[in-house]
Amino acid sequence: MAKTIDARNLTRIFGDTTAVDNISFSVGEGEIFGLLGPNGAGKTTTIRMLCCLISPTSGSAIIEDYDTTDREGAMNIRRMIGLVPDNVGLYETLSAYDNLEFFGKMYELQDRQRRENIEKYLKLVDLWDKRDRAIGSFSKGMKQKVAIVRALIHDPKVLLMDEPTVNLDPEAAKGIRDLILRLRKDGRTVLINTHNLDEAQRICDRIGVLKTKLIAVDTPQNLERAISGTQAVVVLEEVNDDILSAIKAVNLKDIKRDGNKLIIDVSDPEKETPVIINAIVSAGGKVISANRIGASLEEVYLKLVRE
Repeated sequence: MAKTIDARNLTRIFGDTTAVDNISFSVGEGEIFGLLGPNGAGKTTTIRMLCCLISPTSGSAIIEDYDTTDREGAMNIRRMIGLVPDNVGLYETLSAYDNLEFFGKMYELQDRQRRENIEKYLKLVDLWDKRDRAIGSFSKGMKQKVAIVRALIHDPKVLLMDEPTVNLDPEAAKGIRDLILRLRKDGRTVLINTHNLDEAQRICDRIGVLKTKLIAVDTPQNLERAISGTQAVVVLEEVNDDILSAIKAVNLKDIKRDGNKLIIDVSDPEKETPVIINAIVSAGGKVISANRIGASLEEVYLKLVRE
């Protein structure tokens, strides 16, 4: 997968405080990458460095072959990315359409292209019928949708989103998540800041756990396995010595028996669980159910940030 964002040893120091400490990560083309961390972890500072709103104290980032620390590169990056900040920053007395007209002109879009994009993206977020209403009359969820349309108005390939669902009700938050997933289908690269664990698990292809330093980077599933491992839980009609011997012959790590239930440590449940079931059936056993258990992303996250 081609790299769209490549952060290299990014560091930002404010006075005596190190907000971001030597972090490196990459985001592939068409990927949703989540920076997950508590308040004050450096997520917003990282976004601001990637957007070229502030300079890193040291390190750099490459976005679509442009360097954030190069003056000309920074100008190109600002033109080509879309930013959804933690504060929507819309003009309350202007209509949704007029807000987007203003920002479309800031991006120097031609009149026809600007009108077409405003209509296209307002329809995408189901706000075209409300285009003439003042932003001040909109709900938080509606304002956030307009902020996302503003970030998309110039058709950027890269979208940076800072806490896009914070303080939204569940229905509005789901609408924003669905929109982000749709943007990925269109081939856009999305970097999203969040401390919402459920959100990260639902939409992110990979997650970076940030607490000033980057603690871990992987898929949500791999993070769960790496921290606590995974177990296959197989419930049988009956467990006997022949079945136990057949399973042990598969060379698994550890097997625990609890009545007619077997709890087996596995490294790759998708591959190992079918092998376990075949061994049981071959030994004459009857499987009632098979599931896997492991640490939740919440447990993994809490363990990482506490350590």
